[in-house]
Amino acid sequence: MSEANLSALAENDEDHVDKKEETPIKQIDNALRACEFGRYHIQLLLTTLTGFVAGVAVSNTTSYLLPSAECDLNMSLLQKGFLNAAPYSGMLFSSLVAGFLTDTFGRKIFIHIGYGGIFIFTVIGGSSQSYELLVTAKFFEGMLFAASFSACVTYTAEFCYNGIRDRILMVQSSFIGVAQILIAGLSWAILKQEWRYSLFNGSIVLNTWNFYLFIMSLWSLSAFLLYLLLPESPKYLVIQKKYSEAREILIRIYKINTGKSAETYPFKDIWKETKKITNGTNENLEVKATLSNQIVKGLHNIKPMFRRPLVIFLSMICTMNCITMSLYNVIRLWFPQVSTVVEHYASTNNQDLCVMLDAYAEDEKLRTYNVTNEECIPNKSGDETYTNSLIIGCFCLLSLIVSSILVNKVGKKVLIITAGVICCFSTLGIRFANSKVAVVVLFALDTSVSQAVMALNQAIIVESFPTTTRTLAISMMMMVGRIGTLVGNVTFPILLSMSCEIPFYTLFGCMISVVILAFFLPKKKKT
Repeated sequence: MSEANLSALAENDEDHVDKKEETPIKQIDNALRACEFGRYHIQLLLTTLTGFVAGVAVSNTTSYLLPSAECDLNMSLLQKGFLNAAPYSGMLFSSLVAGFLTDTFGRKIFIHIGYGGIFIFTVIGGSSQSYELLVTAKFFEGMLFAASFSACVTYTAEFCYNGIRDRILMVQSSFIGVAQILIAGLSWAILKQEWRYSLFNGSIVLNTWNFYLFIMSLWSLSAFLLYLLLPESPKYLVIQKKYSEAREILIRIYKINTGKSAETYPFKDIWKETKKITNGTNENLEVKATLSNQIVKGLHNIKPMFRRPLVIFLSMICTMNCITMSLYNVIRLWFPQVSTVVEHYASTNNQDLCVMLDAYAEDEKLRTYNVTNEECIPNKSGDETYTNSLIIGCFCLLSLIVSSILVNKVGKKVLIITAGVICCFSTLGIRFANSKVAVVVLFALDTSVSQAVMALNQAIIVESFPTTTRTLAISMMMMVGRIGTLVGNVTFPILLSMSCEIPFYTLFGCMISVVILAFFLPKKKKT
């Protein structure tokens, strides 16, 4: 793949075709630069943080409630894997469609639909009395999260000019680490309680984990309300030729960030002449299109991403993200369960992790097939599991902070290769871990570094794809990654029941291929 061709293709749409005459997309970057970084961007990032916590809660809450709910819902090891995978199977149904429609109809509408829907289905999941209802609720949570996540990432990026975009996206990705810390802390505070409330003469019994889901639903409700206070992306409005709306938003951002009046804004009259030329009338007339025209236009805009060299580049990134997301989510989602196993099965003989996991898997088989008649008593997570989850969240936050500092100095390609090598050896090391400290350190290293790789993949997609296809490209990358997560979470308990070594050796081999593919990535695009 030619690096020059890839950069030229993106710049052709994003920056300038003719250097003598700047396109509106190039002009909006200069207009955002004049707005500077200020209070508006801080408000945007805080709102995004709330949305990311709500999104991480879609999958993370499942992993924390597994030990508490295993007896209430009579879950086997395989059923736990399906429950962990349920949100990601839902994401597959909406990722591509939502990505295409977001590029066609705007970012905010899908952000609102997504977070509002997550709130509703989290409440339904919290009310569930059966495994089937909880899995169904998690499926729809995932479907709605996919509709909002790509729009959320693109939305933030389009309020940033080129000079700060990479760092803002890395900071935004660090919110995943912050979310993990917040969710681990809340899980510790809530799931350690012994709450039980009966309704309708015992027809509905709400246990601690039910109330846990009710409380976690408040994050998505907050995100829905906070995004109501923010405007549509000005870059999207420019693509739709809604110049006057985009101009008003830029002026608003300038006033909030600088505290100055609109008259001092250097771009207060931007695109007024463009409007006159485009419409041939007054600037109050906007370009309006029917639904079918919008869809046809959207299909026309995405054609370049399925041609060389972008299609090859997209295939590489999707493959890398598929493997990395599979590793990240298997390690992350199964850690609370693995840590609980270590708490209950650890002995004074410093047994390695696989000895404990094999013993647990054997006990699960006996319980599932009713070989013993003992009453089901859940192995609930102790303080160590939640403390270790907080440590992992801090590792994830630290790795993204370090990546955001280094990304402009050493480049995304070098960071991905380095991080991939670290992931390979930390994954292999987990199999030989023979102490609680080693288990926590290796899980933390694996999770945090693989998360940094995913953040770098997102930054590469945002940088390399034009506005008209950016959200769809992110959606495709995330869809393929979620396929990897779905397959990984379903096969992990199956492989684990066969032998503990098999899943970790498999993940190790897959990460080697990520490192190899990273060598073929282009270097940072010149701006």
